[in-house]
Amino acid sequence: MEERSWIQEFLSIPGNELFCEVDVEFIIDRFNLTGINTSPERMQDIIDVVTGYGNEFDSYGDPDMVDDPTEIMARHFYGMVHARFILSTRGIQKMLAKYLNGEFGKCPRALCRGQAVVPIGLHDIPHVSFVKLYCPKCEDIYHPFPLRQSSIDGAYFGTTAPAMMFQAYQKYIPRHSSEQFVLKVFGFKIHEHAELARWQQKKRAELEQERSGH
Repeated sequence: MEERSWIQEFLSIPGNELFCEVDVEFIIDRFNLTGINTSPERMQDIIDVVTGYGNEFDSYGDPDMVDDPTEIMARHFYGMVHARFILSTRGIQKMLAKYLNGEFGKCPRALCRGQAVVPIGLHDIPHVSFVKLYCPKCEDIYHPFPLRQSSIDGAYFGTTAPAMMFQAYQKYIPRHSSEQFVLKVFGFKIHEHAELARWQQKKRAELEQERSGH
């Protein structure tokens, strides 16, 4: 049986279904890593862990090593690189494929009728907020489900990726939902029912005035 790479092991961890596979060529290009907050003296070690270069790092990527300091840094590093990768042409294509396959889940709003969603961050800075799911039909965001995805840092997806994806592939933008659920009481819409009640109250008041005037 062929041994899986660190990236494949990472993606197989329950909850990490939202991530796509970042190309190794993208990771080893130092230009793509500019500004990522990883200690310079550990940067090469982390790159070796994630890319699989360097046999001394073969044990990393195992879910059982989640508390190992190097593994923690490697996962954070991958997340931050992932946020940049999904803004590239290749990354957008990979995220689009997962979106079209419904791998990110469906909008929980009933009137969106199972519309596929895409992950999005509310901030580009890590450790500020968790990832959310964006529905292009109702144009709203939701908490991920299952809950194991709800603790993923939103910065690993960033605030821009969905907009860039739909800008590049506009034919996949769904028709925006104009349907709005209206609460009813015995078949009457609430606001109509309220208007009717106000009209009835006004007529009663007018009738009382007429009676008192006689």
